[in-house]
Amino acid sequence: MSQSDNQYTKLRWLLTIVGLFMYVVDIWTDIGLALKYFQDKHFVWTGLTLAFVLAGLLVTQIFSYAWYRDDMNDALINPEGRPTLSGISKGGLAVLHLFGVGIFTRYCQLLKQGFKVVWTTANAHTGDVHHKLFCMATDLSMLKLFEAFLESVPQLLLQLYIVLGHAECSVLQYLSMTFSFFNIAWALVDYRRCLRRSLRHFKEMPSGLPTVIYLLYKLCTITSHILSYALLLILSTYTTIALTVLWLLGTTWTHFLQTNFCLSRGLELLYRAVIGVILTFTFFNVKGQDTKIEMIIYYFFYSLMHIMAPLLLGFFKPELQSATFLLTVSGLIFGGTVLGLVCLVLYYLLLHPRGTQREADEVDGLGNETETTLRISNFLQP
Repeated sequence: MSQSDNQYTKLRWLLTIVGLFMYVVDIWTDIGLALKYFQDKHFVWTGLTLAFVLAGLLVTQIFSYAWYRDDMNDALINPEGRPTLSGISKGGLAVLHLFGVGIFTRYCQLLKQGFKVVWTTANAHTGDVHHKLFCMATDLSMLKLFEAFLESVPQLLLQLYIVLGHAECSVLQYLSMTFSFFNIAWALVDYRRCLRRSLRHFKEMPSGLPTVIYLLYKLCTITSHILSYALLLILSTYTTIALTVLWLLGTTWTHFLQTNFCLSRGLELLYRAVIGVILTFTFFNVKGQDTKIEMIIYYFFYSLMHIMAPLLLGFFKPELQSATFLLTVSGLIFGGTVLGLVCLVLYYLLLHPRGTQREADEVDGLGNETETTLRISNFLQP
């Protein structure tokens, strides 16, 4: 990596503010939409919209507090055994997370410490200082990835189902879907870039074309998944049972891999359940192993679903065969699937950073790994 890639720059500090803005707006548009549904007496839609917001908020608060607690007990991060971390006691952190502002606390700490580094003379700070900032940013990006797939992705699916299946359209719905989409895109790219900067042995994700191709691969395949699910939900709301089965399969597979992301058994089970949700919408390398075969199987079956969803809806609801929305959505599904898979092949064949295998990294780093870097290295690998 070049020196600039190793440094937490002013641009990255400013982009952190952009990420915070998108996070806040995404949540508030969803809350506003829930209030609108309540006023219109759509109580089921109100409940689901709020449930997705609360699910993302609750899970991120739980993991954020657990990570703070782990870092506080880490002898390398807190060698003096101080009862505070970044000036906040364990009790204070618990209260902040209880009121749902744990993510904002992390944003404030990153922006505050980042400001001291990037807006002063660069030479006055060592590489370890910049690496610490990247680790803080990666913790945030992991939480944002959880939030994106527990709140933004299901929210986008719900709103598409309502708009396409019930012809309920409003400016607030389109705003909610737009910010959900951009929040997903931001979470994917931010996580991908922060991950490789915070792990010293991994090559950083190159800027430019590789980033664009990776983002297109993820967004096209995820969008195709969501649109296919929306069509199947329009066909029958019992599709929710199939989605539950897919979640159980993803969770079971993650459990079978015996992930070791969390220090406690209970949190590890919650983590595996969250990964099951993520795998319902996109593929990730769960444990840093060679997953070429698993990825091929995953996208083969999902491509079949992308083909079958419009066909089934047109067959069982023939009145929709000539509907503009069905033709448009079908085109988006097929086009997104093809473009996404092409970008996937291009990225992993030609543009994927090749670095040292994780197993070697962990052996080489024994005795020098903090809880933060161990947590990051045991997280999902793109």
